[in-house]
Amino acid sequence: MLWNIDRLTQVPATYPADPISSPGVQSLFYDTLPFEGHATRSFAWLGVPKRRDGAPVPGIVLVHGGDGTAFDYWVRLWNSRGYAAIAIDTCGALPIPEPKAGESRPRHSHSGPNGWGVFNHAHYEPTEQWPYHAVADVVLAHSLLRSQPGVDPNRIGITGISWGGYLTCIAASLDTRFQFAMPVYGCGFLGEDSYWKYNELPAAGAENARRWLELWDPKHFLSAMDRPMCWLNGTNDFAYFMPSYQKSYQLPTGPRTICIRHEVPHGHGGLGENPRELQVFADAFTKGETPLSQITGSGLTGKKLWATWQSDRPILYAELLYTLATGYWADRKWNVLPAKCDARTRRVEVDILPEVTACYLNLFDDRNCVVSSEMIQPHVHHIQPVVN
Repeated sequence: MLWNIDRLTQVPATYPADPISSPGVQSLFYDTLPFEGHATRSFAWLGVPKRRDGAPVPGIVLVHGGDGTAFDYWVRLWNSRGYAAIAIDTCGALPIPEPKAGESRPRHSHSGPNGWGVFNHAHYEPTEQWPYHAVADVVLAHSLLRSQPGVDPNRIGITGISWGGYLTCIAASLDTRFQFAMPVYGCGFLGEDSYWKYNELPAAGAENARRWLELWDPKHFLSAMDRPMCWLNGTNDFAYFMPSYQKSYQLPTGPRTICIRHEVPHGHGGLGENPRELQVFADAFTKGETPLSQITGSGLTGKKLWATWQSDRPILYAELLYTLATGYWADRKWNVLPAKCDARTRRVEVDILPEVTACYLNLFDDRNCVVSSEMIQPHVHHIQPVVN
């Protein structure tokens, strides 16, 4: 293994980040791994809500996406839900001042490598590349959060957006202290079908692309993940395509929940930071609250697409999502039709057209939380019914 996990599970030293400040949260730097022969630090916002009864609170590690940074409001959002939270910058940058269009975020004097995929650096030593450092930054941030007074170290999860979801897949697979993980958009199999397959990877050259995918694609790590995961995405994500997403969520051996909405935008807003499903999923494991519904089986029998479910909340309606298109996944048009639910048998089924190239079912409960069945591509290969 490239990472020394025993080292990363030690609590890192911290330093003031004055004069950077924001109401209700603490700004700090913490020690990270050496880069190009010098010591490095990462910037973080940290917040721990106070409990009237003095009981320890659960926690969450927050990992930003491309062109992002540590966001103070993200910490406050999870603090308002009763969680201690740490949001970190994985690229050696600072959260202020906010850069103008076309400009980079300001960097500090103890920065490690710049992000994001940096595919053309794949010929560097692995320990000098961004994914190595970014994953380590995440695990060290987890170690720091666990050490805070008033935080329950046995009730900490992680969520990340886009490149942060990518990092979540790897970090949660390596760091078994995480109790659950919620990657948004980000996944593995980037060399098989993704935005990068058609853009940055070819531009980096064949050998760099091969080397990067061999070292850093989450598909090499996710099979070690045995704790619960919630996967959130949209049908037309510009970066992480549906087939690669499906292959990724099939690898972990622990419980999984899939939530794929119709044509949601990519970014920190909207689906990124604040979908209801994230809080419900986390609260189920940290507070014993009612969990998301679960798809217990799904498949295609003849022309009928079906799914069964288990839920402690009423399922109000279901929908069929399907596409007749082929080609580049981000450009495919997805259609939505209602699907009939049978509350007695807890089964939903709907007829699909013979021209359908991909389809799945969404079920919505009385909290407007969605859970999705597995995608089926009827003409690509025969898929056996799935039982969770």
